[in-house]
Amino acid sequence: MIALIAFYLFATVTIASAVAVIFARNPVHSVLWLILAFFNAAGLMLIIGAEFIAMLLVIVYVGAVAVLFLFVVMMLDIDFAELRSGFTKNLPMDAGAGDAAYLRAVEDVVVRVIDSYRPSTILLSSGFDAHRRDPLGGMELDAEGYAWMTRSLLAALQRGPGHRIAFLLEGGYDLTGLRESVQHTLGALFDAPPEIESTEALSARHEHELAAALRAQKPFWHL
Repeated sequence: MIALIAFYLFATVTIASAVAVIFARNPVHSVLWLILAFFNAAGLMLIIGAEFIAMLLVIVYVGAVAVLFLFVVMMLDIDFAELRSGFTKNLPMDAGAGDAAYLRAVEDVVVRVIDSYRPSTILLSSGFDAHRRDPLGGMELDAEGYAWMTRSLLAALQRGPGHRIAFLLEGGYDLTGLRESVQHTLGALFDAPPEIESTEALSARHEHELAAALRAQKPFWHL
C-alpha cells in the first residue's frame, strides 16, 4: 500500500514538473523543474527495483543538466544588471513639491507600474519627512496627501493577485506632522479618506521632473 501511494506521488510530481518545464518562462525555473522531474523519476525507478537507473538519473542526468545550463549561461553572457534595469523607480522632485505633484507622480507612474507588475505584496517604507512641517524635507505634503496616496496604492494592489501590504515607519522629524501623517495613513487603511480635489497648479520644474520620470520608465513599463 505504501509503495502504491509513493508510486502515484512520484508519478504525479514527475508529470507536473515536466509540464512546468515546458511552460515556465524563466529558463532557470525550467531547469529547476527538470531537475525535480529527474529526481522523481529516480524515485519511480527505486520503487520498481531499478536502483542503477535511479543512480544514473540523479548523478549523470541531473549533473549533466546543471553543468550544461551553467555553460549555456556563460556562453550567452547574460547581463543580469540589464535584466534588472527598470525595477528601481526614482522620482526626484525639487523642494516645495506638494500634494498636487505627489498625487500626479503616484497616479502617472507608481500606480501604473503596480498595475503592470501586479505584485502580490507591497512593502512600504513610510517616510513622513515630506510633510510641510518637517524641518528637513523641504516639501509641502500634508496629512491628507499621505492618506490619498495610501488609498491609491491600496486600490492598485487590490486590482492585482494579492492584497497584502506592510508599512514600516521610516522618517519624519516634526512630531505634530508625524502624528497627523501616521493617523491619516492608518485611517486610509480602514476608512476611505475624503477625496482630494487639488486645485494647486504644478510648477514648471515639477512638470519637467514628472515628464522626465515618465520618459525614463516607458522603455520598461506600459506607461
